[in-house]
Amino acid sequence: MSGLQRAANIPELRKRILFTLIMLAVYRVGVEIPTPGINGDALAAFFEKNGGTLFGMFNMFSGGALENFSIFALGIMPYISASIIIQLLTVVVPQLEALKKEGESGRRKITQYTRYGTVLLSIVQGMFIAVGLEGMAGPGGEAIVLQPGIEFKLMTMLTLTSGTAFIMWLGEQMTERGIGNGISLIIFAGIVARGPSAIVNSIQLVKAGEITLFFVPFLLAFMFIIMALVVFFETSQRRIPIQYAKRVVGKKVYGGQSTHLPLKINVSGVIPPIFASSIMMFPGTIGQFVQVEWVQRASAMMSPGHPLYYLLYIVMIVFFCFFYTAVTFKPDDVAENLKKNGGFIPGIRPGKKTAEFIDRILTRITVVGAIYLSTICVLPTVLISKFNIPFYFGGTALLIVVGVAIDTIAQIESHLVMRNYEGFMKQGRIRGRK
Repeated sequence: MSGLQRAANIPELRKRILFTLIMLAVYRVGVEIPTPGINGDALAAFFEKNGGTLFGMFNMFSGGALENFSIFALGIMPYISASIIIQLLTVVVPQLEALKKEGESGRRKITQYTRYGTVLLSIVQGMFIAVGLEGMAGPGGEAIVLQPGIEFKLMTMLTLTSGTAFIMWLGEQMTERGIGNGISLIIFAGIVARGPSAIVNSIQLVKAGEITLFFVPFLLAFMFIIMALVVFFETSQRRIPIQYAKRVVGKKVYGGQSTHLPLKINVSGVIPPIFASSIMMFPGTIGQFVQVEWVQRASAMMSPGHPLYYLLYIVMIVFFCFFYTAVTFKPDDVAENLKKNGGFIPGIRPGKKTAEFIDRILTRITVVGAIYLSTICVLPTVLISKFNIPFYFGGTALLIVVGVAIDTIAQIESHLVMRNYEGFMKQGRIRGRK
């Protein structure tokens, strides 16, 4: 509470926090504004039936906007997809790689390409969703689209694309004028907003006797342990010592200081669980629409609760951890930059040997990060399938919530330390752990 009081006493920080809260409130209001031409009751019943498919995952990231089919139904997923695509293209397209190395001007250009990609993906996804809704029906056979036709398709495509573009603008404004990363905070708000309803459902299940009261304390303790584990690993680092040689320029001596190269245990963040979850939910989504015997059997084998599901899920998380780390972190570039600036790792020769050393360390910590991500993502599915836990606690959602919370608190603390040398918390600091 004293940290919040100190934050409120700084006018600039108070304005940034207030601006962020107002923008998040605007986003949550937009989630409740429905797109015209939809039977809301039939659509809600459809999502209740298909919660474990790709529809359920996209609905989670949109904060329930897809279930309501609001103007923000696509959420921020097109922007995330465009960002990942552009980031991967920088590895294979020389022009984009050159832009990435140009500094601030190159970054602005890549951001502009990401915006164009977001709009293009939103148009395509909006049209596919409109076409798909016309062929869908609720559990009782009732039509989801009230008046199908070209008018509905164009109106839906335009509405959803405009909604995504507005969310993207909100996120950029929050990043620039607020506190924290705007896009991440929007996803954070969408996930957290579904928490109260999950808690109410849990209480109702306890009253109905489907969850024993004796089991509740163990569930709460388990939740806190998982959250503490996520915080520990997300703030953990492997610090490689760096020494800079002394340089004499005129009458002044530069360099000679010691520092370190921090490597996060979880370098790839939440990207591997998102990719792996999307792929693993795809068979279940197909099984909802293709009523063929072998498709239904394959869909059942690829659903939570089956050993094959857990095995493939873990394999995909491990694969994407190594793949995304290899794409985003280049030991050769790091070694070259250290060599140019007169830095070296004690006991390791500059250049190729340094790159090999960093790559070896990175491989080891990526193994630890992959095991950590696999554990966090598999445990919730076990709870749901074996113990009938009524909400999805853990996995991608928990990683995003905890990661965004840590980053936002770190930014608030940096503002506090810069102005009064006292952080957000009396005990400890939001920083990397060795």
